[in-house]
Amino acid sequence: MGAARGRGVGSVGGGRAAEAAEVAAGALVAGAARMAKSSRENGPRAPAAGGSLSGTRESLAQGPDAATADELSSLGSDSEANGFAERRIDKFGFIVGSQGAEGALEEVPLEVLRQRESKWLDMLNNWDKWMAKKHKKIRLRCQKGIPPSLRGRAWQYLSGGKVKLQQNPGKFDELDTSPGDPKWLDVIERDLHRQFPFHEMFVSRGGHGQQDLFRVLKAYTLYRPEEGYCQAQAPIAAVLLMHMPAEQAFWCLVQVCEKYLPGYYSEKLEAIQLDGEILFSLLQKVSPVAHKHLSRQKIDPLLYMTEWFMCAFARTLPWSSVLRVWDMFFCEGVKIIFRVGLVLLKHALGSPEKLKACQGQYETIEQLRSLSPKIMQEAFLVQEVIELPVTERQIEREHLIQLRRWQETRGELECRSPPRMHGAKAILDAEPGPRPALQPSPSIRLPPDTTLLSSKAKPSKQVQKEQRRTKASGQMEKSPAPTPGTVVTASGDACPPQDVPPKNSVSQDPVPQDSAPQDLVYHRSQESLTSQESEDTYL
Repeated sequence: MGAARGRGVGSVGGGRAAEAAEVAAGALVAGAARMAKSSRENGPRAPAAGGSLSGTRESLAQGPDAATADELSSLGSDSEANGFAERRIDKFGFIVGSQGAEGALEEVPLEVLRQRESKWLDMLNNWDKWMAKKHKKIRLRCQKGIPPSLRGRAWQYLSGGKVKLQQNPGKFDELDTSPGDPKWLDVIERDLHRQFPFHEMFVSRGGHGQQDLFRVLKAYTLYRPEEGYCQAQAPIAAVLLMHMPAEQAFWCLVQVCEKYLPGYYSEKLEAIQLDGEILFSLLQKVSPVAHKHLSRQKIDPLLYMTEWFMCAFARTLPWSSVLRVWDMFFCEGVKIIFRVGLVLLKHALGSPEKLKACQGQYETIEQLRSLSPKIMQEAFLVQEVIELPVTERQIEREHLIQLRRWQETRGELECRSPPRMHGAKAILDAEPGPRPALQPSPSIRLPPDTTLLSSKAKPSKQVQKEQRRTKASGQMEKSPAPTPGTVVTASGDACPPQDVPPKNSVSQDPVPQDSAPQDLVYHRSQESLTSQESEDTYL
């Protein structure tokens, strides 16, 4: 990776070389800071010029902004402490007026939002059925955006994190109570204050947000000791914690690292280097102008795409766009990350007019670090991503090509990563989980007199019980004369008279109105309770 970094900045002379090297170090900070020593030597990344910070949600600079973050982090254990409860927070939890807060947003009408919530509740309560038969509908609804109130729950289902939690009961608690490896604990602890310092959940040093973040990251180093901790995992875990409790966030992080982005956080970062070459090759088809310019400037993909991909754009895009991208990412997989990167490159460098300000390597990298707010705007970006014709098959085909080239020039990969899963459907098919077979849920039970039985089928024990109860109540009120012979039911079954009440008794005194409805209410409440107990809607 050092050779790649040198190739990216070698042609820049004079004072620009040092500046370009700083930019390159910023782009590769996620991989370079795996150990405490390297993270301290490289130093934190400086914010982008112009105050826009390219939509990043935090500042890692030891400057005025970082000083402000440190000041805010000392306000108390939580954002409400020490009389600062009056601080205004936007809809996403960021302090209004901070770097993370956003201006005017496109609001979804309340009626539309309620309709979407109702549809998503139906899907989540019948998840296996929807995934098996209506996966395309789930994908379309993810593209429209998951309702905020159900986003955390939906991410758990889409990623398979819910299944992993059910398969490993008590595992997170076991990891949480373990001491952990000291070489990782120190690095994790010193990285906590860098993650979204202007979000109310992480604004306080030692607050509940930072504590949960530490627990999740420490648990992962114990769960995968061969990988340990990578700095780019922290923003991924932080975003998850904004939407769900620590245990659920941990299992979603496991799924991201093992299913969606396998090998991204390994020590050699080989997977991210391969995907950088894949991205650059796909760019030739999407935007030949941008591809030609980057080739002429000899800018290695690692210099601009490392943070994009490893953090899933959590530190690049405006927050509303981040959430929409993650909705699609959990449903469709890494192709969404590729599409977002290609859209940004296309609109940042894809025309001669935009390249006029990018005469050198340094200017080009700065252009990619200071992206125009227009191309990152939620509605524009999401539509461009949906319409971009880049498929899983193209990505996998290009992956094989780049892997072959890697093996020819560098030898075999040192890190053997598991195969990448392209979205929720692939994960579910590969790991269905310990769930019962799909069966319709008996949400409605009919009274015995309206139950239709086949001509050869016998009434169930429940039906016979209800019939005997009806007979007893009818006889006590009206003691009708016994009817000889057999009585034919409405369904055509011949039954002995002692099993079915007389016809006049049924017509005059039907099944007690309170018995079946009470049973129905009880059945529904039990089903609802089970559903609520098994799910965590984290608001």
